Amino acid sequence: MIKQGVAALATVLVIAAYGTGSAAQQKPSNVVVAPPAGRAAIAPKAVARADYIIGPEDILTVVFWHDKDMSGDVVVRPDGMISLPLLRDIEAAGSTPDQLRARLVEAATKYLEDPDATVVVKEIKSRNVYITGNVAKPGVFPIANGMNVLQCIALAGGVLEYADTKNIVVIRTDGGQTHYLKFNYKDVIKRKRTEQNLELRPGDTVVVP
Repeated sequence: MIKQGVAALATVLVIAAYGTGSAAQQKPSNVVVAPPAGRAAIAPKAVARADYIIGPEDILTVVFWHDKDMSGDVVVRPDGMISLPLLRDIEAAGSTPDQLRARLVEAATKYLEDPDATVVVKEIKSRNVYITGNVAKPGVFPIANGMNVLQCIALAGGVLEYADTKNIVVIRTDGGQTHYLKFNYKDVIKRKRTEQNLELRPGDTVVVP
């Protein structure tokens, strides 16, 4: 009898300490789990410098801190405008993110009390360069913060073993005319004729034969 009493007492203590399996796994229905501290105050991350000039097809994140309905991602239309609830069409192309922010805040004062907005460039679509030919990853790359030929080749994974690195060409259209600018990869990496490593412009195409 004593042994049975001790076993029963031990069982009671275990249940009191840990609860039953179903009770331990379920949370009370009236408990609200709050998001991590500071999560709401984290601004979206920009992919361009503060002096970046917004262009058509760029994707922007607009956040009005006191109005979620007016916040979200917007695409700059070919006419340079963006559309937001209440504000309708706002000119974005040709402005820096901060200039656009000021324009949005000014427009929002008609609808919000003391509006506070943030504008960041989420994706750059208006300032691209192209690279093709004998590189590991030919494709399209943004040039938000400036990019030279060597950097473009590096982003494309580098030249392939059988590439003709002495006769790389940058094709550039300027004023309706097409220019073919030579780039000798081997010279540049040996610090020879480094002027060939020019800064690329939107629309340039690097061809690695």
